[in-house]
Amino acid sequence: MIKEYEAFLKKMMILADALVLTGSFILAYFVRKNIYSIYGLDLFPSRVVMGTIYPLDKYLWLLLIVLPVWYGLLSFQGLYDSFRTKRFTEIVWIVTKAGFLATLITGTLIFIFKLTYVSRIFVVLFSGISVSLLTLEKVILIQSFKHARLGENSYKHLLVVGTGKRAEKFVKMVKGHPEWGIKIVGIIDDEPEKIGMDVSNIKVIGLLKDIPNILHEKIVDEVVFVIPRSWLSRVEESILSCEREGIKVSVAVDLFNFKIGKLQATDLGGIPLMRLETTLGSPWQLFIKTASDTVVSLAALVLLAPVLILATIAIKLSSPGPIFFKQERNGMNGRKFTLLKFRSMLVGAEEMQDELLALNEMDGPVFKIKNDPRITKVGRFLRKTSLDELPQLINVLKGDMSLVGPRPPIPGEVTNYETWQRRRLSMRPGVTCFWQISGRNKISFEEWMKLDLEYIDNWSLCLDFKILLKTIPVVLFGTGAR
Repeated sequence: MIKEYEAFLKKMMILADALVLTGSFILAYFVRKNIYSIYGLDLFPSRVVMGTIYPLDKYLWLLLIVLPVWYGLLSFQGLYDSFRTKRFTEIVWIVTKAGFLATLITGTLIFIFKLTYVSRIFVVLFSGISVSLLTLEKVILIQSFKHARLGENSYKHLLVVGTGKRAEKFVKMVKGHPEWGIKIVGIIDDEPEKIGMDVSNIKVIGLLKDIPNILHEKIVDEVVFVIPRSWLSRVEESILSCEREGIKVSVAVDLFNFKIGKLQATDLGGIPLMRLETTLGSPWQLFIKTASDTVVSLAALVLLAPVLILATIAIKLSSPGPIFFKQERNGMNGRKFTLLKFRSMLVGAEEMQDELLALNEMDGPVFKIKNDPRITKVGRFLRKTSLDELPQLINVLKGDMSLVGPRPPIPGEVTNYETWQRRRLSMRPGVTCFWQISGRNKISFEEWMKLDLEYIDNWSLCLDFKILLKTIPVVLFGTGAR
């Protein structure tokens, strides 16, 4: 579970360093060129023509030398290994040493191969700029990691099954590495007398049969079974209950015959584990999805600013009350967040819902009425055109939602879900999904749930793109909207 993300983080850092070094290379070239053009200096007449540096295309091939040299030096000194645990002074020292050695190596290669046209001042400038910008990049990364761990929702929440020596070792190891960003929410055993006891200061909070209820009551991202072989016959139902709800499972024992989940070999601190996942996607794919969400939502908010302003004015003029409707929703694995919409109903509409329950036209725990008397005239237009959903781009920008994913339910609805329906919470909720492009309110609640699980089981970046494209005509023509 950690190994994959450490490898992902390392690749991201190497890519970032390559981009910084490339930028430093180009910046050093233009700084050196401008120095000569401004002052008209000709310190090395055999290497420059008319006081100017050779064209940039004569230098670019040097990147094929300097990038591997820098990478080799930084990697050899261990910069990319356990980066999050390194002190700032240690990182600065590694980058500075790498800059000094890289300059020596590059200068030596230039001398050996008699690259007389390469400016020595350029080489020195490149080294100085690279050290400065790489150091700045690392400062930003360190601060980003610290900031990312400030919120409770930023931690990965584990439920550990087992109280034996291996389980205790596992708990101690996780607690000894706070940089991993893992929080153990509790421990499960199968002996009632052990409830309440501590395992490395983590309490035993239930039995195997309590796992389904604990998944409903607590935020759990993954359940780790660190159990003896004698427990194999006991835990299968517990593992399958996690699978049904879309909760990741890691097992430190033999495997079972799973119906939905995909098994992945992984390890944590040298302990071999097999992870059961019901959601697809490598760290790179999920990173691209998150990055795309951020870029697209930010661009959309800027481009649609006139529409947002007009909607705001229309809401204020049509009825008294706030511009936005805020409602608590369930996010990924039960995380709570505040969903934003343009207000389309009268103030106090939620309190009026009990009086209208008999008119509900949807089956299941969802409440919808075609001609809802609580909707304002402007609100009806906003809903028909789906403009009331636009503020959710802010939720996407904050990371609570994605552009594409199962719609976020109200906590009260989730309590009435059947077990298999809870698996839709295993993916970050979205602004649009299969439901929006398949008739929305024209389909039953059970069909809606099955569409969400179909999306989760077949997720890909290409599928997200197709859904976004199909959402456009649905929004323009108001298909299925109420």
